[in-house]
Amino acid sequence: MSASANTETVTLGGGCFWCIEAVFEEIRGVEGVRSGYSGGRWPAPSYERVCSGTTGHAEVVQVTFRPDVVPLRDILEIFFAVHDPTTPDRQGADVGTQYRSVIFTHSDSQFRVAREVIAELNAAEIWPDPIVTEVAPLGDFHAAEDYHQGYFRRNPGQGYCRVVIAPKVLALRRRFAHRIVESP
Repeated sequence: MSASANTETVTLGGGCFWCIEAVFEEIRGVEGVRSGYSGGRWPAPSYERVCSGTTGHAEVVQVTFRPDVVPLRDILEIFFAVHDPTTPDRQGADVGTQYRSVIFTHSDSQFRVAREVIAELNAAEIWPDPIVTEVAPLGDFHAAEDYHQGYFRRNPGQGYCRVVIAPKVLALRRRFAHRIVESP
């Protein structure tokens, strides 16, 4: 997913990519969200390989957004609000390096802003433990298999979607109502 002159792209990992994708599909100013894998050493990762924890990849989403509508700082505020950035290699019952909290930046300015936001959140002591989110320049991005794209939107009745993703999306809608895309 490439960004136009009016958009930026940042790559975020905060546990299962289905959760993070579902959240950002709701945000006004987000032009696209694509689930995939980054940060590993396997040349052509698959879901099964990444889930084995042996490739070094994280489940991530590439978020392409219009910074004039939703600035990167706001994207990161939402990101930190919808996952636990203080647990290394874990989100809830999902355990392994593939579920780590990570921000893969696409520019030096994104890297700087991400580090600033983390420092500000740590100083605010929102969580009892410090943020362990990795911040690194993006290397390769491998799009996940087609059946992962728009997973929550296409499978709202699936068990994991009802129990894990739906509550995150509901909390997002309450906390960030001013950022949600209005339904037609």
